[in-house]
Amino acid sequence: MEKTTDQNPDLGSSKILILQTAFIGDVILATPLIRVVYERFPAAEIHFLTIPSSRDLVETLPTIRKLWIFDKRGKDNGFIGLIKLARQLRQEKFQLALVPHRSLRSASLVFLAGIPRRIGFDRSSGAFLFTDKVIYQHSLHEVERNLSLLGPLRLKPSEKIFPEVYPDDQDKEFVENWLKGCGINESTPYITLAPGSVWYTKRWPAEYWAALADLLNGEKYKIILIGSAADKYLSSKIISASSTGIIDAFGLFTLRQSAELIRRSRLLISNDSAPTHLGSAVRIPVLTIFGSTISSFGFSPCSAGSRVVENKNLDCRPCTDHGRMKCPLKHFKCMQDLTPAMVFEIVQKMLHENYPDKTDRS
Repeated sequence: MEKTTDQNPDLGSSKILILQTAFIGDVILATPLIRVVYERFPAAEIHFLTIPSSRDLVETLPTIRKLWIFDKRGKDNGFIGLIKLARQLRQEKFQLALVPHRSLRSASLVFLAGIPRRIGFDRSSGAFLFTDKVIYQHSLHEVERNLSLLGPLRLKPSEKIFPEVYPDDQDKEFVENWLKGCGINESTPYITLAPGSVWYTKRWPAEYWAALADLLNGEKYKIILIGSAADKYLSSKIISASSTGIIDAFGLFTLRQSAELIRRSRLLISNDSAPTHLGSAVRIPVLTIFGSTISSFGFSPCSAGSRVVENKNLDCRPCTDHGRMKCPLKHFKCMQDLTPAMVFEIVQKMLHENYPDKTDRS
């Protein structure tokens, strides 16, 4: 970490709250911010606040002293839940809040908690509640955008910081035993495919995933599908359309275990969704397929050897910031035009670049 002016001595032994209650991918991309604060203020007590679905992901991070769970769509829903949590946070007497999430609720929470210094983005719905507003720069990767929140503290990273996830020994043992049960050992090369997404327009068609799996299997790679139990129907569609013995891991693993499974693979192929960032966190080459969203939004994979594939010749892209439940123009060319052969060609190049000796895949 490079210091640009003052040492911020008032934060040396303070309590700092970092808050991200958006999607799981957003939480993963907030971990570099936690890391930099942890390293810059080693005597500070860092708390992190997130949603229940992200607990497994962050509870093993060594950079966090205390984890707060905000069930904003469950028991903590509504104004009463917000006030209750704000009162609990107020008792902690935080000196600083860093808020990468751009919602009114997040800004209101740190304001109601009485945190004297509150840093967030100028594009936040609650920007008027921050003491320091940082310009949201569209040209930056989300990791760099989050780190820009340190600007008011006169801090600037001196090197690239990656997302982090920390599977524990039980996670690693669980994944290893499962792989052995599937007949996969350290000398068996496999590729993980993550075909799911909350949004339809972020999902590459199931029949395309099946065709890609068949092509990869022809290259002697085992194929493992990963995803949530809620998307189980998707793995069924892919497997039924494929002539390859695909291994279905949908709904079997926690987030940390999924990260460990990805880490052991040769490559991850994913839609623009959370697995992309899990792959970055475990430093595996990732190929991310972008449909209605675009890579320049700042959510591309950042691990070495990674690539993206997207249809840059469509005037209708991007049609949304996050994704849609259907194509507004009803042609879905942003995904339909990205054929399995096109994606396979990129995958072959990536495998050659990262594992040039194809005779040794152990």
